[in-house]
Parts: sequence; C-alpha cells; structure tokens
Amino acid sequence: MPQPQISEFKSRQGLGRILSASRYSAEGLKFAWQSEHAFRQELLVALPAMLAAALLPLPALERLALVAVLLLVLVVELLNSAIEAVVDRISLERHPLSKSAKDLGSAAVALAVMLAALTWGVLVLPLFFTWQDCAHRPLRAPAPAGAAAAARGA
Repeated sequence: MPQPQISEFKSRQGLGRILSASRYSAEGLKFAWQSEHAFRQELLVALPAMLAAALLPLPALERLALVAVLLLVLVVELLNSAIEAVVDRISLERHPLSKSAKDLGSAAVALAVMLAALTWGVLVLPLFFTWQDCAHRPLRAPAPAGAAAAARGA
C-alpha cells in the first residue's frame, strides 16, 4: 500500500515547529489587519472593550467571559476570512457552492457577534440597571381606583 503524500509544509518537531507556528500566526494576523476590513473593525471594538472588561467591578470569571466572547468573534472572523480566501483561490467565478461557503462563514461571524452582545448585556447591564426594576415597572401608570367606575357612568 503506497504511503500518503505528505506536504513539504507539514510541521517540524520540537522548538522549530513552535517558532514556525508563531511566525505563521503573526503573518496571519498581519495579513488580516492589512487586508480584512471587518477584522480591523472588530479588533478596534474588541481592544478597548477588553480593557473595559478588565476594569469592571465583576468577578474574574465574568471578566474572562467578556474577553473570551470578544476573542471568539475575532477567531471566527479569521476562519471566515480563510474560507473566503480558499474559495477565491479555487475560482473567482460565481458558483452556488462558493456562495454557500461564504454565506455560512458570514453566518458564523454573526452568531459569534450575537453571543458577544448577549454576554456583555447579561453581565454588564446589571451594573447600571437592576432587572427587578425593569420587570416590575408597569408600561403605563395604573388608573386611579374611581376612574374606571366614573368612565362607565356609575
């Protein structure tokens, strides 16, 4: 049975592999910053938000959750960009499968952003508002007790 062909780019062993992986990661981040507008926007939102998360009067695990969901958005955006690059590398012509791949990547980013927004809302909004105040506040003031009877003509 023939051996499978192994890419010449396959990782090395030991410290050389770690150094190469670190260099490739830095190159990927640099490329994303230079060429991916959405990544730049998300990073420019995430960095100050991470600083704010570190300063909020919350338990450490909640601050970690706030930072983690922001990092998740960036990770999913990088994966989406990688999918788009591979699809474009294969062919620039319009094809339903290419569209589906790009749409699915975009949907993954949207879900990550929604998770981040929900997490921030649940953990940060109570610092400014109490849920009990919102839940027990009537939408409109109740009518005085005698007003209903007077309106019926009694």
